[in-house]
Amino acid sequence: MNSGSNVQLLYHLAHSYGVQTAYYDVSHRRQPASREALLAVLQVLGVPVATSQDIVSAWRERRQALWRRSLEPVVVTWNGGPPHLKLRLKDKIANATLSGHLRLENGERQYFELPGADASLLETAEIEGTRYIVKQFTLPGGLPWGYHKLTLELPGRSEEALIISAPTRAYAPPPELEERKWGVFLPLYALHSEKSWGGGNLSDLAVLIGWAAGMGGQVVATLPLLAAFPDEVLGPSPYLPVSRLMWNEFYLGITKSPDWSKCPKAKAIFSSSQFQEEIKSLRHLPLVDYERQVRLKRQVLEELCRCCFKDKSISLEALHHFAKSNPVVEDYARFRATCEKNDTSWYKWPQAPRNGILKEGDYNEENRRYHLYVQWLAHQQINSISEKAREKGVQLYLDLPLGVHPAGYDVWRKRSIFALDAAAGAPPDTVFTSGQNWLFPPLHPERIREDGYQYLISCLRHHLKHASILRIDHVMGLHRLFWIPKGLDASQGVYVRYRAEELYAILALESHRHQATIVGEDLGTVPPEVRPAMNRHGLRRMYVVQYELVSNRRAALPTVPRDSVASLNTHDMFPFAAFWQGLDIKEKQQFGLLNRPSAQRERKYRQTVKEALLTFLHEKGWLKRALVDTSAVLNACLAFLSASRARTVLVNLEDLWQETQPQNVPSTRQEYPNWRRKALYRLEDFCQMPQVIDTLKQINRLRKKDR
Repeated sequence: MNSGSNVQLLYHLAHSYGVQTAYYDVSHRRQPASREALLAVLQVLGVPVATSQDIVSAWRERRQALWRRSLEPVVVTWNGGPPHLKLRLKDKIANATLSGHLRLENGERQYFELPGADASLLETAEIEGTRYIVKQFTLPGGLPWGYHKLTLELPGRSEEALIISAPTRAYAPPPELEERKWGVFLPLYALHSEKSWGGGNLSDLAVLIGWAAGMGGQVVATLPLLAAFPDEVLGPSPYLPVSRLMWNEFYLGITKSPDWSKCPKAKAIFSSSQFQEEIKSLRHLPLVDYERQVRLKRQVLEELCRCCFKDKSISLEALHHFAKSNPVVEDYARFRATCEKNDTSWYKWPQAPRNGILKEGDYNEENRRYHLYVQWLAHQQINSISEKAREKGVQLYLDLPLGVHPAGYDVWRKRSIFALDAAAGAPPDTVFTSGQNWLFPPLHPERIREDGYQYLISCLRHHLKHASILRIDHVMGLHRLFWIPKGLDASQGVYVRYRAEELYAILALESHRHQATIVGEDLGTVPPEVRPAMNRHGLRRMYVVQYELVSNRRAALPTVPRDSVASLNTHDMFPFAAFWQGLDIKEKQQFGLLNRPSAQRERKYRQTVKEALLTFLHEKGWLKRALVDTSAVLNACLAFLSASRARTVLVNLEDLWQETQPQNVPSTRQEYPNWRRKALYRLEDFCQMPQVIDTLKQINRLRKKDR
């Protein structure tokens, strides 16, 4: 076979696994994937193609496997309608009557027969001497919303599929209750108070919610609150959690423990002069010291845990009930205790625990109890906060990160659904000219389907128990994700596709079950199919001024979509004051993210868009010509957003005192203290600052004004 045919077979093989053989970059230039990259990503997917010589046999095996599988592992049906099954059948049974049954989510069974002669013919094919017929069958009757198991009986075997019966669109409040809301945003670690220990906690979040409600706000947003390694060498990113199923004990309010009043040892430790001096030292640090703070909290939490387990009590009974109802928490506690005993990544553990088999002796029992206890406390405190927020009419806005830590619990326990020999990332663009490697393994698109999406459903439910609004990080990942196989640079990555409609069905179903709004983070380079799909399925998009701004003086800012969450910036961007003063360009150049010519071009363009924005805001009546300082422009932009049709306007609190330092600079590690910077002012202080209060009052008036 000649090399040209071999390349075509490689492309066919790649496409059959959802691997794109080319993509269009940020400049709309076509970027073909190299043969090396395609072979590498296919190997990560489990395809036996060590060299180009293996392509022919791999393609033959793949075609046969696809046609031998009569039924897709997942089928979606919308709005309670009957499922339509696309079946691949051998010619000799194509007209036979097939039988099977459905086990509904509630346990009920429904039996059916499908006459082959009545099915619609879609396609015929001959594969390695066997003739196949593709037909579409329709199951009788509709289905209630839920996850149902289909079993289809075929000659000599049976096949199963998950049927997802879902509403077409994600949950949205009834129109008569759908106000134009506004809210505030601040990372919880940055939200420090006079009572916190050098970084915000859940008690501080509760105070912020109460204050925002008093100002008329209806949303409080923060970054992911998920479990993390406190001594993390890769940095304390909330987007690289140990698990997307567990909370971070770093944020616990210690005195809120139900065991606090009956544990004198914990109180004695807390009250000691040495302990208080350490808290005072942490409070005075400009950056959050996660490791020191967790170590300090753990001294008290361990005593509280001992008090809880010491005697039979209501507290211990509640903990046991929690553990029994959430067996994954018990498993997680054993994992964390084993991590501590081995003091190394699970990749280096002895074979049995490395492969997921933990037994007594692999971990310290007290450490297991500790991790079980802090998860119980975190569940209690977050649940209490979300309930109180709802009572005050405030929606808690949480964030579901795209990935998890490669050495974390989720990858250890569910490794079969992760592509361990690759990392997710992003291709090169005008800012990150070498591309981005996000360090976490992507989910395997076929294995998550075969697993019935159990992991993703669990992750969603973990958040939606408490969140009234859930932001889906990098929503483009529902459609495709940029994979970087080990040994290759980010610039050599390849896009791998996922079954977007199946994922949208899960989002829609879970959002309705929890009556929560879903927001998709659709910033950056967005494939053309993403936003129409978001709109079709009722996901709200993001409108960010610093992304949307263009040099057109008549329309510097496009109309804000109704179904959007609008803001000036995000946690991955420099605050508005830095943007307006051009400080972000200077710092990016210092970090090596922009070279001198790029920085010069950016400064020139920035001046153009600033002039366009000033003209636009003046003509729209939001800005007086004489007032063009940072504060005036900031307030004018917020007024523009507040008067818009956007369902929600989010205000980054740090913008209100003209902070210039960002919380995160993507693609930096040692160069910048990402995810560590505290807010300049304490919670008690900024809540009384005139520029904060006056701005939020103006936003509240505009949001409630009928325009």
